[in-house]
Amino acid sequence: MKRRDFLGVVALGAGGLTVNGNDVAIGKENNDNIRLQPKHDLSNWIQLTKEIKCPRIGFGTGMRGWQRNSDLTRLGWKDGITLLCYAYDHGVRFFDCADLYGTHFIVAEAMKGKPRESYVLGTKLWLMPGGLPEKERLSPEETVPRLLRELNVDYIDIVQIHCVMDPKWSEKFADTMESLERLKQKGLIKSHGISSHTNAAVECAANSDWCDVIHTRLNSEGMNMDGTKDNPQKRVEESIKSVKLAHNKGKGIIAIKILGEGKMSNNPELRKKSTTFINNLDCVDVMIVGFTEKHHIDEFLKNCNCF
Repeated sequence: MKRRDFLGVVALGAGGLTVNGNDVAIGKENNDNIRLQPKHDLSNWIQLTKEIKCPRIGFGTGMRGWQRNSDLTRLGWKDGITLLCYAYDHGVRFFDCADLYGTHFIVAEAMKGKPRESYVLGTKLWLMPGGLPEKERLSPEETVPRLLRELNVDYIDIVQIHCVMDPKWSEKFADTMESLERLKQKGLIKSHGISSHTNAAVECAANSDWCDVIHTRLNSEGMNMDGTKDNPQKRVEESIKSVKLAHNKGKGIIAIKILGEGKMSNNPELRKKSTTFINNLDCVDVMIVGFTEKHHIDEFLKNCNCF
């Protein structure tokens, strides 16, 4: 099962909008406790990989992330935690991190006291020059224990190689892949894969038995996406072709840049169009958005027909 309905039962009755866990109650006049089943149910997690189930919607913590800073960290400690908790309380239970973003500690604080099985954590390893304060790049078996401490957990659901572009990345990163597999066998991580930035990298992942899950840039307008540079529609077509190939071979697909990394911020109709477009693709399992305000979460859930 690669795609299911998500978010809890919607109850229509007197009062305003309230949220408690996965249940959403929407007040509406002249409706006495009419109960409706919405299109989506976030409490129904999809089988993303053989190893893990995952919510359909994720919170991307790395908008404009670099040198362990991102839009989320720039909100400040208190406001960042408040936003993460707001997302959790609205049923958004997948939090996508990376060593590059510097968001492990803030996510750990927001999840403090919450059942570990109630949320999914993903993170990514940066192997290229620059991007991090340190010059050296340690092996995953040296790095992941630090990330576990930063996230304050015993295991991480998804660990990926960050920003993969090489069409032969499985040869280039063979040692890293073996190291991550050993961590998986020890139970310190549950799945591994890549965050891709070329369609060729996605196609390589499709043919890799090692790769469990893939991040891929995808939206309706071809904004900040891979493929042909001067033809947005062709970029969309090329990316979907690569994603379908990978999905048909059993890879979990996580779509990022759904709203063009903020390029649709002044166009609500375009945001809805792109959200609907991705939501209707059978080759996409999970959608990640870099929320920075509460109303961003509200709108995205609404555009996904959550309430």
